[in-house]
Amino acid sequence: MENRYRSILYVVTALFFMWGFLTCMNDILIPYLKEMFELKYWQAMLVQFAFFGAYFIGSLLYFLLSLRIGDPINKIGYQNGIVLGLFMASVGCFLFYPAALYGVYFFFLMALFVLGLGFTMLQIAANPYVSILGPEETASSRLNMSQAFNSLGTTVAPILGGYLVFEYFFSEGLGGEAVKIPYLLFGTVFLLMAIVFKLINLPEFSNKETTLKGMQVLKFRNLSWGTVAIFVYVGGEVAIGSFLINFIGLNEIMGLEEATAKNYLAYYWGGAMIGRFSGAISLSEMKTTRKYLMMIFTSVLSFGLIFSIASISIAEAWPYLLVILVNYAAFILGKSIAGRTLAIFAAGIISLLVLAMLTTGSIAMWALVGVGIFNSIMWPNIFTIAISGLGKYTSQGASLLVMSILGGALIPLLQGIAADVMGVQLSFIVPLCCYLYILAYGVMSHRWKKEEDKKEEEANTKVISMH
Repeated sequence: MENRYRSILYVVTALFFMWGFLTCMNDILIPYLKEMFELKYWQAMLVQFAFFGAYFIGSLLYFLLSLRIGDPINKIGYQNGIVLGLFMASVGCFLFYPAALYGVYFFFLMALFVLGLGFTMLQIAANPYVSILGPEETASSRLNMSQAFNSLGTTVAPILGGYLVFEYFFSEGLGGEAVKIPYLLFGTVFLLMAIVFKLINLPEFSNKETTLKGMQVLKFRNLSWGTVAIFVYVGGEVAIGSFLINFIGLNEIMGLEEATAKNYLAYYWGGAMIGRFSGAISLSEMKTTRKYLMMIFTSVLSFGLIFSIASISIAEAWPYLLVILVNYAAFILGKSIAGRTLAIFAAGIISLLVLAMLTTGSIAMWALVGVGIFNSIMWPNIFTIAISGLGKYTSQGASLLVMSILGGALIPLLQGIAADVMGVQLSFIVPLCCYLYILAYGVMSHRWKKEEDKKEEEANTKVISMH
């Protein structure tokens, strides 16, 4: 990669950190707003409904607009798309001030919706921009690095954001005061980033793919099944993160206050960072021995980072290290095959959820926290499988997959209803069903891949015999 592109990549990667940070802040807001407004669980989950619902509305409007006028990003450029996304995100953050001032729950939801719209635009513009910012053969490596910084944001947010909301700015009986200043600061950061991105000279690129009319894209089984897989994956991951603090606060689990329980969120979301680094190495062309040693090395470093920012001792965190070890074995069993690895990781999550639902104390807590490690490869593996072989339909397929982020809005809400009916611990039956579907998708996609490879081998054999 050229040096000028490398420096631009570093700047763009900062975006991934920021939207990871703010996305994970929702897990801090949920218990805070639940107590502030004395909400039921399903009402508290409207936080995720508003935020991730914006992803669906924003991407749907973008998709419909692209069918009418062509790809909007091609018309305004990636740079302006990023600037627009940053500006909308800053407005969403600034709206937290009047929401806190008037103490109206609906105003908070509106602020989250606007923030979600801004992140939708950033997702649409920044992800492909990172992919094309350099040689095609290293595109996956660049995107993995940027996604790792997104995971770093979700790791830091529970600690820093939780400290700001539950400790530094927290005061009893003052309504939404604890979120006014933090979100003003976040909004200012986004606004400054928007100005920076408007002023710097970014390389211009165009997307050469054509967005086609109609929905013929759904004839591809890997995509049609994949859209549902993305829906349930995002929904399951977000739902677990949303309930984690409340789960840890249960007397039969750990009985911890929000200010302490937030530290475990860093381990949940940080697990994705551990798994993504390991996943990137497992897909590399390194020799087998060196590859596995590097996976161990990066896992230890990533754990060290999480450990350094979360106030949890090694003596207490040993079950988490055990989950990392099991995750390492799962990578080896997966043999770097997308569908196979996806199925194995989904089976791991199902096992951990069952353990969290049927046990109590620290075992149940660490089982649920450990789910984050196995979530790591879900998005890239499902996305890769879903768009494989789409050809000219790739843009449409990608748009549908982004729309499927709607799962982050609906699944937590569904679990909220379940929690009100059967209790928080048993409500994890909802994400459990989500991962059962992903397990089936992984198994089926692996089978489809074998069928395609067999057909290709037979076709090649026929061509050779004809000659």
